[in-house]
Amino acid sequence: MARPKDIKTPEELYTLFEAYVEHTKARKRLVPKATNKGVLYEEHVPPLTIDGFKTFCNRTATDINRYWYNVGEFDAFVSIVTRIKEEIRNDQVEGALVGQYQQNIVARLNNLTEKTDVTSNGENINEIKISIIRPDTKELE
Repeated sequence: MARPKDIKTPEELYTLFEAYVEHTKARKRLVPKATNKGVLYEEHVPPLTIDGFKTFCNRTATDINRYWYNVGEFDAFVSIVTRIKEEIRNDQVEGALVGQYQQNIVARLNNLTEKTDVTSNGENINEIKISIIRPDTKELE
């Protein structure tokens, strides 16, 4: 017998996400910044994250992993989970673009790193050849 659903509809899951967004954006983190006047503290709003949403749900005793990974009969939740993921990603990317969040971390989290092959022109490297050049002994004398 399948385990009963904690969240009955996709709309209910999205309502839970909206509560997470409200909770997260209402919090402020004080970040120390060294200046020539000493250490000043700046207020920062934390970014939305998938792990943050899951943790928020766990605090309400709601495990969303079955919905998130479409385990069992949760096909109806696929589109709302995709929407939530896109909203989280959008928050992170926009925050990085305006300097609110660290760009390199956001890029890694969202697989946005630029990869450039500057050594092999896209060819597979199967062997490496090393040439040893001996200095001319006459020049050393």
